[in-house]
Amino acid sequence: MGILGWIVLGLIAGAIAKAIMPGRDPGGIIITMLLGIVGAIIGGFIGRAIFGTDINTFFDLSTWLLAILGSLVVLGIYRMVTGNRARA
Repeated sequence: MGILGWIVLGLIAGAIAKAIMPGRDPGGIIITMLLGIVGAIIGGFIGRAIFGTDINTFFDLSTWLLAILGSLVVLGIYRMVTGNRARA
């Protein structure tokens, strides 16, 4: 899957992760979408390393699940790192 596919997948996965983990994020929806792109890439690497799945197809369920899982992880880490600064 090419770079453009990862960007589109990450944008959608970031939106889904935001819907699963609602709340106020420092930075808004743009930062959440960028975190989704990073999460999709990280989810792909984790899936390849742990499960040995090949994530070359855009319309595969495992690709989407790994991208959403990676986005949730990155969004959770981002909230833990920036959470105290947002309340101050």
